[in-house]
Amino acid sequence: MFKLLLIEDDATLFHEIKERLSQWAYEVHGVTDFAKVLEQFISTKPDLVIIDIQLPKFDGFHWCRQIRAHSNVPILFLSSRDHPSDMVMSMQLGADDFIQKPFHFDVLIAKIQAILRRVYNYGAEPVKLKTWCGAAVDFEKNTVTNEAGSVELTKNELHILRILIENKNRIVSREDIITSLWDDQRFVSDNTLTVNVNRLRKKLDELGLGRFIETKVGQGYIAAEEAGDSHD
Repeated sequence: MFKLLLIEDDATLFHEIKERLSQWAYEVHGVTDFAKVLEQFISTKPDLVIIDIQLPKFDGFHWCRQIRAHSNVPILFLSSRDHPSDMVMSMQLGADDFIQKPFHFDVLIAKIQAILRRVYNYGAEPVKLKTWCGAAVDFEKNTVTNEAGSVELTKNELHILRILIENKNRIVSREDIITSLWDDQRFVSDNTLTVNVNRLRKKLDELGLGRFIETKVGQGYIAAEEAGDSHD
């Protein structure tokens, strides 16, 4: 049974979501002290965090930063605000997905299932380590390492890199990456992928590898073995 931490201060909505998710055999935990969210996250050890943006004390962005400093657990944001900048900010902070309130519960369930499949079920015998451009990509530790150092990737960033490396020197369309990441393109904005790829490139730049992820305009992305100069 997967354990979820639902960080939502609207008691009515919290209990409604908890009841619906319990019907899908998810173990749902809440937060009792919104000044100590990180402590409760650490003690709960959830498989997935669902977090509202507007919270007492500190907003969801603050707690996302705090959680990301300790863990790569998948994070799904909820928000009643309709600013596109909220989605961009959540992705930049390392969130895995975003749902705007009000939402249909079928959409919430679909997103949760897609994230959990992606993060915890790559296959019966997943490849744990690959080499690419002289770097070691560790799919268990979520790291990329070469002589310049090591960077830690979020689950989305790692999955994008995995897809591109597995199709090395071949163009992978944006649609194929979105489908692999979120299972259903209807629930994802095209901008979300751009944000994730740019964030991946920025981290790889620390190792001198960002230029090896090339954009093919109107086609998609490619993991090359010789650096190109095409970025988003």
